[in-house]
Formats: sequence, C-alpha cells, structure tokens
Amino acid sequence: MIQSLPLQNKTVMIPRGKAHAKSFSELVARQGGIPVEIPLIAFRPVAATEELLDILHNLHTYDWIIFTSNVTVETFFSFMKKQQTELAKIAVIGEKTKEILESMGGKADFVPQQYVAEGFVEEFLPHIKQGTRVLIPKGSLARDYIGTSLKKQGAIVDEVIIYETFLPEESREKLVKMLRNKSLDILTFTSPSTIDHFMGIVEENKLRDHLEHCIIACIGPVSTKKAKKWGLHVHAAPDKYTVEEMLKSVAGYLKIKPHTGG
Repeated sequence: MIQSLPLQNKTVMIPRGKAHAKSFSELVARQGGIPVEIPLIAFRPVAATEELLDILHNLHTYDWIIFTSNVTVETFFSFMKKQQTELAKIAVIGEKTKEILESMGGKADFVPQQYVAEGFVEEFLPHIKQGTRVLIPKGSLARDYIGTSLKKQGAIVDEVIIYETFLPEESREKLVKMLRNKSLDILTFTSPSTIDHFMGIVEENKLRDHLEHCIIACIGPVSTKKAKKWGLHVHAAPDKYTVEEMLKSVAGYLKIKPHTGG
C-alpha cells in the first residue's frame, strides 16, 4: 500500500507575498498539500530620509549591523550604492537571512542558534561592551527588544526604519470568500503581523465561527503568543522556527487528529 503524503489534499494558506511565497508553496505541494497564496503581509521601502542617507554614508562607524529578516537585508541593500561595500561586522537571525545576505555579497559574522529576538540577545551579548556601536535597520512594525536590551549592556544603538509593513488590499476579498466557503484546512502564520491582519479581516466580517474546523500553525513563540491573544487555539508550533519545521509539526498533528482542527 502506498503511504499517503503528510498534507494529502489539505488546502494550506500561505500568508506571504509572491516574492517570498514560492518556496513555501513548493514545500506544501511536495507534501501533498494544496497551497493557497493569500498574502497577509507586504513590504515597501520608506522614502530615503536625511537620517537614513546619513547612516548609509557612515556605515564604517558601526561595529555591528544586525539584520533580523531577509526583507531587511533586501531593502537595506536596495538603498546602498554599489561602491558602498565596506560594512561593519554583520549579525543575522535565521538561515534564510544569512542566505540572502550571502547572495548579495555580504558575510554573516554571527548567526544565533535561536531564531527569536530573546535568544539572539542572549547569545550575542558577549560581543557587546561599553560603547559598541550597533545599527539595526528594521520594519515599521518591528519590536524594539534587541535595541533596548543591547543599550542596557552599554551599546550605542541606532535603529532606523527602512520599510513599511502593510496588508495587500487584494487579499481581503479572497480570504473572506475562502473562509465563508470553509475552503481552507490549514492556516499558517509566519509573523505576529500576519495574525493581526488575518484576524482584522475575520472580525470585520464576523467569520470567527468559520475557523473552528481549521488547523492553526505558527512559526515561533512570538507568533504563537499573538495568536493566543486573539483567542485562537494553536495546534502546531515547531521547536525550530522555520517554514520546513512548521510544516513538519502540522504533519505530526495530522497523524494524531487527521480529520479535524479541533
């Protein structure tokens, strides 16, 4: 008897935009699932302010630059002129962030074992001493935990917003239609922002009851905490915070309860 694939015929919501959804969708399809791309989060660079241009001009004055996501890396390098290649040491969170950095000619000098801000700080603190200068490029909705924690240890930290996070309007109608028809079996969330945007649409359209049959998966503890704050029951959350591991945790849950998200 041929063994069925872990996500066999389950429709899986992919909350990422086109640029970042492809590999996620391919993973779902390889495991027998049906990927449904409904971008709940999108990014656009901010206007190049005087503060940002000044920082880019003085990158050589920093000891460390910290990139917390691949979007941060891509956006940061889009602002840089090709000749501006002399960077400080670089710390990144996550293997994907490291890959994107290397694809753009950069080198990661520090990659933590843990892919969350709290774990990063714990592992990174030995590199910080009084007066260490740190630059943190970030998105408009990013937490300030890393910057605040490093300042407490004596670092001089500059945080600069380089992109805005928003909900693509075209996703609203698609999501409402699929939830009303109960067409989604598995809801995956890759950040707290995706949950906020999703639940904003759910509440606005009074669709909470339509989530009862869904399996809910979150990529890490911060997203899980946000989901629970919205009153959602999280069925699957991996120990390692990657899309691959999140899908493995969903497959594990399906082995126990194959027919329901309850």
